[in-house]
Amino acid sequence: MLNIVLFGPPGSGKGTQAKKIVEKFDLLHVSTGDMFRYHLKHETQLGQQAKSYIDKGELVPDEITINMLKVKVLENPKAKGIIFDGFPRTVAQAEALDQLLNELDTTIAQLVELVVSEEEIVNRILERGKTSGRVDDQNKATISKRYQIYKESTSPVGEFYAKQGKAVRIEGIGSIDEIFENVSLSIENILEEQEV
Repeated sequence: MLNIVLFGPPGSGKGTQAKKIVEKFDLLHVSTGDMFRYHLKHETQLGQQAKSYIDKGELVPDEITINMLKVKVLENPKAKGIIFDGFPRTVAQAEALDQLLNELDTTIAQLVELVVSEEEIVNRILERGKTSGRVDDQNKATISKRYQIYKESTSPVGEFYAKQGKAVRIEGIGSIDEIFENVSLSIENILEEQEV
């Protein structure tokens, strides 16, 4: 299986690139946001567990998120691979994901990090805020805070996979197609290595 973690700060273009990767490489797109919305809407057992934390304003424990991931993966046994979009966000989640994939006799092939400066991120999200309707996309201070949280708590995930020799950094500046070309090359290199 070709399992990819798509990584980068908010506004780095992960969602856009994920769609293109899914189309080209025929991978299962796993977005934790989509998973949560599905489980909450359909009031599954996992959704109800998650809701009990969300209603109290607390973070949903990693165990619940991992169990949602497991359900998603098991529902798609014929998937050629998975692209993880927005997960893992912490080293603890990365360790839990590695353990889950190990149980399923597979592993993360590569973490693809889209590298974008804070200034560029702020400008992109402010631009997105003009049409997204999201209040948090319209405040420069809020966007900067989100970027700092990413740097402090999420960027160590990149180092976690770098220590395994699985992290690739790709410049997230340029046209969508230019960035995708670099992302594709990186993934194609992994596919070639898997065939050897």
